[in-house]
Amino acid sequence: MLFRITLAATLVFSLSLAGYAFAEPNMQDGMWEITMKTEMPGMPMAIPPVKFNQCLTKKDLIPQKRKKNEDCKMVSTKIDGNTVSWVVKCRTKDGTIDSTGKVTYRGGGFDGVINAVMNDSRSGKMEMISYMSGQRVGDCKH
Repeated sequence: MLFRITLAATLVFSLSLAGYAFAEPNMQDGMWEITMKTEMPGMPMAIPPVKFNQCLTKKDLIPQKRKKNEDCKMVSTKIDGNTVSWVVKCRTKDGTIDSTGKVTYRGGGFDGVINAVMNDSRSGKMEMISYMSGQRVGDCKH
């Protein structure tokens, strides 16, 4: 009887781990080259695209270009299939930035978007939309 209970518990635990493994997005850990094109409604000229590299792993799925003088806090994250979404709140020396983002992974690539609202003491409220694409370019350098 004890053997059957132990076997059943082991089977349930194994199945729950298998379900967790399938819940991860289809992404490959490694160094990623990320291209970000930002649009600001009302801006008279286009902002040039920015490229940067970031090590992304299944434990750190969110592509982001960290800036000096920003104190950012991850408010929430959600994984739904191959799509990862998040909410971030940042404080800068001149105001705040509230943003929501979403990327969808396809193995060695992804596409995504970040919507941000900046409240700046000098220039007021500004909205930005950043479109991202990423490609895995190799292993992370540690």
